[in-house]
Amino acid sequence: MNVKELLKEQARYHPNKTAIIFEDTHTSFTQLRDSSFRFANYLIDSGIGKGDKIALFLPNILEAVFAQLGALSMGAVLVPLDFMLTEEEIVNFINHSESKILVIQPKKEVSVENVKTRCPTLERIVVCKESGENLVSLSQIMDRSSSSEPSLDITHLDISSLFYTSGSTGHPKGVVLTYKHLENPPKTLDYFLKGSTDDIYLCGGVPFSHIAGLDFILMMIYFGSTLVLMERFQPLEFIRNIERYRVTIFCIVPAMFVAILSLKEYDKFDFSSLRYAVVFGAPSSPMLLKRFHKAYPGATMLNGWGMTETAAPNTYSPPDESKISSIGPFGFNMEAKIVNEQGCCVARGQRGELWVRGEPVMVGYYKEDALTKEVLTEDRWLKTGDIAILDENGLFYIVGRKKDMIKVAGEIVFSPEVEEKIYRHPKVKEVAVIGVPDALRGEVPKAFIVADQTQTLGVEELEQFLKEHLAHFKIPHHFEFLPNLPKNRTGKIDKTKLS
Repeated sequence: MNVKELLKEQARYHPNKTAIIFEDTHTSFTQLRDSSFRFANYLIDSGIGKGDKIALFLPNILEAVFAQLGALSMGAVLVPLDFMLTEEEIVNFINHSESKILVIQPKKEVSVENVKTRCPTLERIVVCKESGENLVSLSQIMDRSSSSEPSLDITHLDISSLFYTSGSTGHPKGVVLTYKHLENPPKTLDYFLKGSTDDIYLCGGVPFSHIAGLDFILMMIYFGSTLVLMERFQPLEFIRNIERYRVTIFCIVPAMFVAILSLKEYDKFDFSSLRYAVVFGAPSSPMLLKRFHKAYPGATMLNGWGMTETAAPNTYSPPDESKISSIGPFGFNMEAKIVNEQGCCVARGQRGELWVRGEPVMVGYYKEDALTKEVLTEDRWLKTGDIAILDENGLFYIVGRKKDMIKVAGEIVFSPEVEEKIYRHPKVKEVAVIGVPDALRGEVPKAFIVADQTQTLGVEELEQFLKEHLAHFKIPHHFEFLPNLPKNRTGKIDKTKLS
């Protein structure tokens, strides 16, 4: 993807059209191009060249868009860092990536001076929202830098970004993507959903430190669409923005759907503009999507699949409510198969690990050859870690993750299946199921339940309900009721904090 050319093109064809709406401020495509180019030229003037790493520690704000597009306009490598990271984690990632510039919005938990001292590769720190001694403010850059076209040329094979997926304090895993990879999100969306310059996207809290957050920016400049940006996810404000700005497409994770459906007035808004409501990022309950669709039948509900390692998204379920539990076919830019533990394909209808291959698959993990070889075969098949089934119609269904398998006295139980059945109980708001040690059976399922606060729900009622829906060995042996479930930055339930 040539970000520089796309910014020029959209400013030429849609100079006054709104590119971004953030906190009621409208930024045109001309302003977007100029601000992005100003940051790009600042980097060039600072001695930054093609392939140098630029770390961003910013929330989802307008300045983050300018910084990302500016860096990508001149061939730098983005290293977006989650705004919830600790100082120790920030230092770890900057040093591992060997970033030369850090763009940061200070917060009290993070000492800019400490980061500067502990990161020897850092040559400059750019501070957003304020300035300080020996620091450059982003507002000064926007005032003083040139908005002329950056002079550096970029090829598709140049590295565009490092996305850190885990190992924040132990073993970092930086997913390496090229500029070619950046074409996959908008082209995949166009293949399945038919993107349009008339679309209005809502990014309501998916962080820019995640590939799904960057996707919104890429689709905006690729299609010339408008992006409504929220710094954080607030359920009521999210659905108000759909009505206020006539949003046509949004993509969120299941926990966000739960939060929306928990609002008393969630079905009282005008969603007539909405074309697609997409759930991504975790095994989802069809019951949640069907509840939303019942309230807003004009919107097509879709279940999507993709990974950071595959420059997500990669596929969507068919626009048919009866197929919404599938992730659809791999009909664009990628092939897929389901294999057993020996790497041999299994028959249709049988469970196995999903392997994928194609242009969207990452280059590898940065400076981690051993980790790369664990997940990428010699002929470039990526082992996703997802357990899936392929049906007779060519549709793939995610059963769970390898790590979500619970072995109960030799029987295999997948926690998403148990969760989906528990979600069917009308008094259950949210659920997470994990495996816990058991002296007799090895492991047994344990369910953590967030119940509807307006009703009472007990263990006996749940057990009786589940006897109608699950085999006895799949029914949780332990239930724990909580006021809420722990979430990570992208809104997924964090099962590592449950025990």
